[in-house]
Parts: sequence; structure tokens; C-alpha cells
Amino acid sequence: MESFVHLRKGRTPRRLHADLDGLKDDELGRGGFTGRTANIYRRHDPTAYRALGPLRPVDVLSGELKPGDSIDAHGGPLLMFSNDDCRILLSRRAEPMPYFVRHVDGDLLCFVHRGAGLLQTEFGPLRYREGDWVYLPKACTWRQVPDPATKEATTLLMVEATDEFRVPPPGALGRHFPFDPSQATIPEPAPIEDDERDEYEVRLVHVGGPTTLYYQHNPLDVEGWRGDNFAFTFNVDDYNVITSDSVHLPPTVHLFMQATGVYVMNFLPRAAESVRGTERTPWYHRNVDYDEIAFFHGGSLYGIPMPPGLITHAPQGVHHGAPEKARERARRKFDEHSRVDWQVIAIDTRRRLTPSPEVLAHDLGQH
Repeated sequence: MESFVHLRKGRTPRRLHADLDGLKDDELGRGGFTGRTANIYRRHDPTAYRALGPLRPVDVLSGELKPGDSIDAHGGPLLMFSNDDCRILLSRRAEPMPYFVRHVDGDLLCFVHRGAGLLQTEFGPLRYREGDWVYLPKACTWRQVPDPATKEATTLLMVEATDEFRVPPPGALGRHFPFDPSQATIPEPAPIEDDERDEYEVRLVHVGGPTTLYYQHNPLDVEGWRGDNFAFTFNVDDYNVITSDSVHLPPTVHLFMQATGVYVMNFLPRAAESVRGTERTPWYHRNVDYDEIAFFHGGSLYGIPMPPGLITHAPQGVHHGAPEKARERARRKFDEHSRVDWQVIAIDTRRRLTPSPEVLAHDLGQH
């Protein structure tokens, strides 16, 4: 049971996540950083282990993975991780879809890592660019047309949830923080005329599928729409990052959207903690109720470039966090850096995620 009184035993620093004096800060928490918590102060780096078995961290470079749509216009995205609440996929499409698609098991939330182009949807056309989140409601029909002028395939991190994605409930800061929903781009209806083809293929993506529907007319023939269930884009440049001078804030303050068992967060450039002695790197933790996926979009951490496209999977109950060498460097360079320049997309899931065979075959920790 949660209590206002928090016990303190043995040798502990006075401030939370600060003034460690050689100790290793390890958090054992429930409810994804919002429930009961024990901060444990160790002598040694708790991530200094060798793992054997399925419940181990996975690191993979997305550039090494080969989604079907990266080599064939008729192909689809690659499944990377899955559980009963969601599927996490990777797409790298360079050519326009010769078909239409409809995800019928749940909502689809896509992050644009690289590239630009057009999404033709039932609600109207949506332009996309790097840093965009694209939301497509369950069973919405759409088609992707990458921009040939960019001469670069569109890389999408795709999260399909079995429940509705929704904006998290407002906290103490109000409904416009950490982002203002009115800055989303919402499409205007624009029905597309039929062309010369005999029929139009719509692929239904679902468990046990796919199923294919063939229409005699273009399925994007919508003249108008109204309501509160629609496609949109939102760019991370418009996300308001919440900061603190005296403590490294938990990931929950960066929450963007959520569905049952699935939480999506943006870790973006911000002012670094400025009170001397404050730990600027995320503390060691096990996050015992959630698996964690991190997708490195770009940037650097205190002068160290972050590998774009790196994907990490930290299973619940297993220690993870920056190695002690990186923590020591952040302390040593405290006066040299006043900002955190990272761009990381995080996905936390209540149920354990199963990595796909393709991901395990490219796991950097196993080679």
C-alpha cells in the first residue's frame, strides 16, 4: 500500500537521484514509475551481467533489418516485437503502395524516422516528414506514397495496438502539456478519382490474415466527414518537454499517447539538470511491470553521438540503464554541457514482448 511515509535504511544520499558519492542508484518500482518504489544503493553496476535465456536485453540496428516493403513494392512491414496488446513493426518503403491497407485489429501509430511523402487516407491526404507521428484509426483505409524527390526510403516505426490510442489524461500542468493537441495536422477530405485499373486491392491486416478485398472503384472516395475519430499527424518539434533543474524526471512525464497496456513517449532535446550533484543520466532500474523499447532517432548525449536507428528491448525485471562509464563521464563533463541533445522514442508495454526471429538474428549482443 502506498504511504506518505517513505522509510530510509542504511547508507543513502539525502537527495533523490543525486549526490551518490560512489553508490550505484538502482530503482525497483511498480506501475511504470508511478507506484510503490524502492531506491536501492549498491556498490557495483547492476547491469554488469551476462544473460542466458529468453529474458535478456536485445539491441538491434534497424538498418540491418530488411522489411518486405524495402525490396518489393508489394511487400509489407517487418514484425519486430509482439504481445497480446500490440505489435511493433518496421517499414522502409521507397515506392508507392500498389495497394491499399486497413489494419482491422487495432489503431496504428507510426513514427517517421527518415523520409517524407504522402499518406492517402479516407479522411483526406496527409503529408508526412521526419519527426512526425502519424495516427490511423482502426480499420481506416490508407495508402503510402513516398516522396521521390527525397531520394530516400521512408522508415517508419509502427505500433499497432489492440485498443484505442488516446491522449493521456491531463496532469497537474493542464491539457496543453506536454503537448497541445490543437497543433496536430488534420486532413481535409479529397476524394480520389478512379484511374485505368480494373480493380482496387485493399489488404486487411489481422491475426490469421491477411484478407484481401477487391473494389471496382477507388476506396478513397470520401466527400466529407465529421466526428472525433480521424487520422492526424503531430511532429515532435511541437512537443513541450518538461524539465527540472534538481532531479532527472521519470519517463512518465514524456508520455505522448497510450492504449491499454501500451505507452508511447518522446525523449527530446532539453535543458540538462543544472544543480550540481544531480545525476543527469537515467538511474538503473528494472521497471518490473513493463517491458521497454527504445528507438534512437538521433542526437547525442553529452557529446557522444547516439546511433540513429538503434532499437533496444529491455524486458521487465531485468536491470538496464547507461553503463557506469557513461555516468562517470556525465559527472566529469558537468560544466561542459548544458543540454541533452537526444531524440529517442520509447514504448512501454504491460505484457512481455516477444522479439521476432529476424530481430534475434541481428541482436548485437549475440554476435
